[in-house]
Amino acid sequence: MKNKEVAEVFYKVASLLEIKGENPYRIRAYQKAAQTIEALTKDIEELAKKGQIEKLPGIGKDLAGKIQEILKTGTLSLYEELKKEIPPVLLTFLEIPSLGPKKVKVLYEKLGITSLEELEKACLEHKVAKLPGFGWKTEENIIKGIKLFKEKLGRRPLGEVLPLAEEIIRVLKKEGVVEKIAVAGSIRRRKETVKDIDLLITSSNPEEVMKKITELPWVEEVIALGETKTSVRLKTGIQMDVRVVESDSWGAALAYFTGSKAHNIRVRELALERGLKINEYGVFRGETKIAGKTEEEVYASIGLPFIPPEIREDWGEIEAALQGKLPELVSYEDIKGDGHVHSKYSDGTASLEEILLKAEKMGLSWVAVCDHSQGLKVAGGVPIEELFKKKRQIEELNKRSSKVKLIFGTEVDILSDGTLDYPDEVLKEIDLVIAAIHTGFQQDEKQITYRIISALKHPLVHALSHPTGRVIGEREPYALNLQEVLEVASQYSKALEINAYYKRLDLNDINTRAAKEQGIPLLIGTDAHFIDQMEYLPLGVAVARRAWCEKKDLLNTLTYEEFLNWLKKLRNR
Repeated sequence: MKNKEVAEVFYKVASLLEIKGENPYRIRAYQKAAQTIEALTKDIEELAKKGQIEKLPGIGKDLAGKIQEILKTGTLSLYEELKKEIPPVLLTFLEIPSLGPKKVKVLYEKLGITSLEELEKACLEHKVAKLPGFGWKTEENIIKGIKLFKEKLGRRPLGEVLPLAEEIIRVLKKEGVVEKIAVAGSIRRRKETVKDIDLLITSSNPEEVMKKITELPWVEEVIALGETKTSVRLKTGIQMDVRVVESDSWGAALAYFTGSKAHNIRVRELALERGLKINEYGVFRGETKIAGKTEEEVYASIGLPFIPPEIREDWGEIEAALQGKLPELVSYEDIKGDGHVHSKYSDGTASLEEILLKAEKMGLSWVAVCDHSQGLKVAGGVPIEELFKKKRQIEELNKRSSKVKLIFGTEVDILSDGTLDYPDEVLKEIDLVIAAIHTGFQQDEKQITYRIISALKHPLVHALSHPTGRVIGEREPYALNLQEVLEVASQYSKALEINAYYKRLDLNDINTRAAKEQGIPLLIGTDAHFIDQMEYLPLGVAVARRAWCEKKDLLNTLTYEEFLNWLKKLRNR
């Protein structure tokens, strides 16, 4: 899939144009095109072959031609010209929170900084704080941003790597050289970030498998090539390790290479207590192999039921399994709705009709359309008169649609003083009100906590969106006393969102489990701004599963009528 490569070129062009101080409308056109392409679940190359590129939102004839150029040549002549004018290393700086194109330009022109090491050194020597438009706080944020950036280099968001791993598996299955194939490691456990891709395979022709691996279009470099293990570096920079194992060791190998390390240690300890030895080849009593073909028989050999991969972290799952108290984890099949999607009424790119059709294709029965409130101008916040136009349109669509219903919602901004961005007489007309912080991230813990608690106590608010405000690898959570927030949410029976957008996953697994244990209702929302982003819903389910959530813990498992009843009951408490 070339989507990420094309989007990356457009993002870089937009950034270089911004550093140059070019027309903001031109810059925005490249940014929007990049976002559209990045969010696609279809292959941009296939769309190009069918002549369908110009049908994509925000992409006209000129940009369509540039996409074709990238697909044919791997680059863009405009990008190559810009690189001659501006050092490409400056693009790296843009990945650091607190640094935009204008500030990057100042750093380059005033201090001649062209590397991350030079930037960090200049900050530590307090040269950056003295530059115009910077100051001590910005300098401090840049140091924190560099730390985040370095962490990001080591690990990638799950939502970025999982689709690639699944596509590779699909291609290898189609080639007909594998019998069984599965992803292992932290991807299989659905950790929010992953370091590499681990693939496990059984095959009667391992040599042919390894040959096919090295010929995959995503491979940049072959690190090591062996008869049963091969390591390659993909064009995205991530490493992929592939192992071919014997069929009668499949279960043992899958368990071993799925991990986690801490979980595997506990499993081996239980085996030793029973006079057994467990490794990637099987379960052994002395020299005799007694299990290993399936994971179920590996766990059964030491007196345990099958433990789902998502909870193999040594967070109490062994003890729960021994006591017969493992949770029956929620599954994607249990999910009936998406609790947070944006439409064209604010900064989404899809119409209400398109959202409804997408939900139908995904097998959902309801979607809450929660656009930004009026004050968030940068995100196309919905004025009150437009809000009620949206309500009427939803009512009309719901009359015509029997399979999927839309829920009239809003993502209302929590203002700096803790009040909400719509008056109560407007909020009471909205079926689902989720509150969120989008501004004032630099406020102290006391103020941000106060804002959120004030919103949760508001009788017309149902839920809190992306509760900690973090963006994986880009922005740390804002200062917040989460325990206080959990206590208030529990006291007032308000829901907390598991934001399924791959860069958020907020609440994370640990905080979601804390919320579940306090009986707080949980609502998964994709926060989709592009129609294909609704397909991030399984990532939210993965967070819930890692948090030991069962069907009863998630509002998304309710039918449309049940969810509406929950919303009404909460208001009538």
